[in-house]
Amino acid sequence: MSDLRDLYQEVILDHNRRPRNFRKVEGANRTAEGHNPLCGDQLTLYLRVEGEVIRDIGFHGSGCAISKASASLMTDSVKGKTIAEAEALFEKVHAMLTTEHKAQADLDGLGKLAVLSGVWEFPARVKCASLAWHTLHAALQGAEQPVSTE
Repeated sequence: MSDLRDLYQEVILDHNRRPRNFRKVEGANRTAEGHNPLCGDQLTLYLRVEGEVIRDIGFHGSGCAISKASASLMTDSVKGKTIAEAEALFEKVHAMLTTEHKAQADLDGLGKLAVLSGVWEFPARVKCASLAWHTLHAALQGAEQPVSTE
């Protein structure tokens, strides 16, 4: 179990150091802003949605390693998915972040996102990991107000 936890930490650190899709998306037709007052994380999400498909996604912002890694992992995971698939993934990740896992079945279908599964053990960090996801949900819903984890 210690080896798995070390691997998870390494993936999070890698996504923090070299975040994927850390850029403004040209032709973005949906955006949303998110803020975590507890940690100071700030995020702007840019999406280019064509029909029902997320063709491109990127983000800018600053925050802790968990927040930045979660946004990086999220953008990689939802690019090319339909809005419905992204919303379903949001629900699954939210459950993973807020629920103790008793079986591997809870993580099936999450792929690399499973590296965030240990966050539920640290309640103060759940908001860091979920900020990008709530911001995505807001962008997909067309929300005009910034998202806050408070």
